[in-house]
Amino acid sequence: MNLVAGLVRGKMVEDALNQLRFTPKKGAKILTKVIKSAAANAETNFKQEPKKLFIKEIVVNKAPTFKRSVPISRGRAHPILKRNSHVTVLVDVTASKAKQAEAATKAEAKAPKAQPSKKKPTNK
Repeated sequence: MNLVAGLVRGKMVEDALNQLRFTPKKGAKILTKVIKSAAANAETNFKQEPKKLFIKEIVVNKAPTFKRSVPISRGRAHPILKRNSHVTVLVDVTASKAKQAEAATKAEAKAPKAQPSKKKPTNK
């Protein structure tokens, strides 16, 4: 799952969904559902525009593994490990360039200006 998540980290939601549509991995289908759900939550709960959403963060963690077995000859069994994962997707809104420039100028105005130090010259 983490391989597939690496493909779409930091991309716009629409671009990520298009990329996942043509990725031939099992995790791509599952991750598509998770990203669609996160985008829908942002749209309905926080009144965000879907076209401005981008994937800020995707975290894939281990989940409990299901242990199964397949019977084979002579009464023995081979183990099967069905691995699972927890997926967290964070989406955010891209700010327009005008808003970013405005925020940068506000940050510069609030930052204290450095005073030149008044050191006495030392004679050595």
